[in-house]
Amino acid sequence: MGVFAGQIAVVTGASQGIGKAIALSLAKQGATTCLVARTPATLEAMVQGAPAIAPQLRTYPTDLTRDDEIQRLAASLRRDLGHVDVLVHSAGIIHLGPLEKAPVAEFDAQYRANVRAPYALTQALLPMIKSRRGQIVFVNSTAGLTARANVGQYCATQFALKAIADSLRDEVNAEGVRVLTVHPGRTATPRQAALHAYEGKQYLPDRLMQPEDVAAMVITVLSLPRTTEITNISMRPMHKPFQS
Repeated sequence: MGVFAGQIAVVTGASQGIGKAIALSLAKQGATTCLVARTPATLEAMVQGAPAIAPQLRTYPTDLTRDDEIQRLAASLRRDLGHVDVLVHSAGIIHLGPLEKAPVAEFDAQYRANVRAPYALTQALLPMIKSRRGQIVFVNSTAGLTARANVGQYCATQFALKAIADSLRDEVNAEGVRVLTVHPGRTATPRQAALHAYEGKQYLPDRLMQPEDVAAMVITVLSLPRTTEITNISMRPMHKPFQS
């Protein structure tokens, strides 16, 4: 029996990277884990690739940029499971470019995926989370702490996401709900590989944080006794060929 036995966890961005690592870790610790991502085939492949914990995994293909699909997801979770103990927001997109040239359409897309989607999903699931005195995790980025050149659009969405988490914490803390923001630096994920290609840098994943490192931290915090609360965590690679 794991520390999350009997609990229901919902993880967005669960098909790859940090989201996948967190979802698998929760399931290994006994949680019934709802995998949320856009592509059904990717989610099914993830379940098939983890036969030991497959009974703990449920797939919910959802495009979180669509309000109707968020509402459908919330209704499905209410019907299938009745409550939510842990909600992990790990879905998101990134576009790079200088403010002078970066298309506004890309800014709009990042806002919708990185800010509006987690806001709307939290709103839809919050009654079920509050009923269980549950926990919410926002997987943010070090870009949500410091803005740099050519990342202005993405940084703006990550700063906004932190504001949502901080405000939410003040609103629900008295009802026993814990809210955590994690700010990982460069992590060995498909997104990071694409970023290295964009920057013209050699991708050396073994020199970066691993998704499992972030998952281990999240699991540790979620497992803490209710006498304490961790609100914000910043993580970065031990090897630093550049600022993280």
